[in-house]
Amino acid sequence: MIALDDVLVTAYSPDPAGGADRVVRLLGPVTLELVEHRVAIVGANGSGKSTLARLLNGLVLPSSGTVRVDGLDTARDGAAVRRKVGFMFTDPDAQLVMPTPVEDVALSLRRLPLTPAERDVAARAALARFGLADRAEVPVHALSGGQRQLLALASVLATEPAILVCDEPTTLLDLRWRGVVDALLADLEQQVVVVTHDLDAALQADRVLVVDDGSVVFDGDPAQAVAHYRALMQVGA
Repeated sequence: MIALDDVLVTAYSPDPAGGADRVVRLLGPVTLELVEHRVAIVGANGSGKSTLARLLNGLVLPSSGTVRVDGLDTARDGAAVRRKVGFMFTDPDAQLVMPTPVEDVALSLRRLPLTPAERDVAARAALARFGLADRAEVPVHALSGGQRQLLALASVLATEPAILVCDEPTTLLDLRWRGVVDALLADLEQQVVVVTHDLDAALQADRVLVVDDGSVVFDGDPAQAVAHYRALMQVGA
């Protein structure tokens, strides 16, 4: 279970007049528990939704309050939390670091007690799971955007995290690849928390959070949440 207790995230912003730096609120305070199998987070650009997602595996730490994953505090138990919570970025190039797909997945597996030969076998099995078996030794830069996102997903899931957090995983994809990635995420056994601009995908979740101006302004039924978000955006326009 993911639990946020009175979480506030702030940052320092330079004063354009040359005075002391100002403290800016990015998110919060937020208190909630996430137990559903599929949770979607929607909101406008700059609303704080990515900050919320990054709190869940310790990529962002709260300025005050606590974030816990199965009782582990992201601030004190960061390494243990990241073993439980995998994270996918919007741009797969932000997390693909090795020359070939099989090497990239094998790198993720280095934290497990496997021999190099066992890592290679496990890496190729992970690639096959996502239809990339025949791309194992192709240069990563030669893959399509959709294939790179599948590779990023394979690398994250190879270590079998209990929870997967995805920050707009389909934003850079065309319609075909968006459907492929959405279908794969929907079929995962892991709890999935996904930040998305795709309201059709959000409607398939068990629960939707709407974030606006650093606050969770709606939390609940997907259809009602999407309707609330649409109305919010019309008012903003």
